Amino acid sequence: SCRWEPRGGKSHSFFAKTVPAPESPARLYVGLAAQGKGPKLVFLRALVTLLAAGMQEQQEVGATADPYMTAVCYFNALRELGGARRIVEDEVKARLTDYGVKRRRVDPVDQPFADRSLGEPLELTSRVSTDQVAKAKAQLEQACDGIKGVDVALATNMISVGLDITRLGLMLVQGQPKAAAEYIQATSRVGRDKDKPGLVLAVLNVHKPRDRMHYEQFRHFHACFYRAVEPTSVTPWAARALDRALAAVVVAIARHLNPALTREAAVRALGDHPGVRQQVRDTITRRAPTKDRAAVGTAVDRLLDGWMLVAEQQTSGNDPFSYAKGAQRLLHDPLDPALPNLMPPIHRDFTAGRSMRDVEATVLLKVRGPHGEPVGAGS
Repeated sequence: SCRWEPRGGKSHSFFAKTVPAPESPARLYVGLAAQGKGPKLVFLRALVTLLAAGMQEQQEVGATADPYMTAVCYFNALRELGGARRIVEDEVKARLTDYGVKRRRVDPVDQPFADRSLGEPLELTSRVSTDQVAKAKAQLEQACDGIKGVDVALATNMISVGLDITRLGLMLVQGQPKAAAEYIQATSRVGRDKDKPGLVLAVLNVHKPRDRMHYEQFRHFHACFYRAVEPTSVTPWAARALDRALAAVVVAIARHLNPALTREAAVRALGDHPGVRQQVRDTITRRAPTKDRAAVGTAVDRLLDGWMLVAEQQTSGNDPFSYAKGAQRLLHDPLDPALPNLMPPIHRDFTAGRSMRDVEATVLLKVRGPHGEPVGAGS
């Protein structure tokens, strides 16, 4: 685990320097799963152990153990949180009163756990009023010594942003969140102080395929989990979205509206069915926002005119021409190397992406050699 700091350095990127964990520890992620045990039981035992261990450390080193005296428990749904609250208020509280005495250990001299009196759990969810959330955050900022302060905070994804309390250092995540971005944001609420490393315990249910996959690939996933962050969706009807997707939509609608245009080789038949043009235009503009309908209608007309022009030129010599198969086709992939050479120029607008998640290239790389010379495919 590494912490990123805004420093310069030859061996680092132009905006950041990687500080090794031994120099500045950030967060340690630990995965916990138990075959044949229910998630509630695993959560119960894990939380009791963490709270009792934190109390023992507080008695030995004092305020240094403060980051681990408050356990932030993260849940993916209010239903799971509600069930866990009952466990905290009843079983966790009861077990902690004599856990340090009754816990079995191999070496009786070693005392890693201490008895603890648990206070009322704090809740940070959408079912709590805004005023109460503000008070809860103020309570979390206060140090905890086992008598004063917050022992357990129960939260949902509302803490993913806006909870910047540097003293927090312990989190228990119940089940793998659905999105990697949510997981990263939520767990980054602990260990925010460079001098107080965070501990994140992910309690996973091996009886759920997704949780089991994350548990089996735990080390690899956390070594590079920023790669798993989901790309953001595009804005509907945005100019760049129309550039990339409108042509494919126009062609698809035309092929569905009229069976005569459905066959792969029927791409040249658009001019024989003038009524299809208006149907395609109406179908698309009817779904567009009112303020965008004129611009969208103009773009559709331009593409339909271009479709007829391309079909006429491509078939002038009786050459084979299709929608998306073969060398001579109407539609191309957005990164097809043949696009810049297509004629007439309107033909370059007929692209059909594999996914609307990625609407354009993210980075253009210009590779250079050690002395600044261009490096090409043939070099």
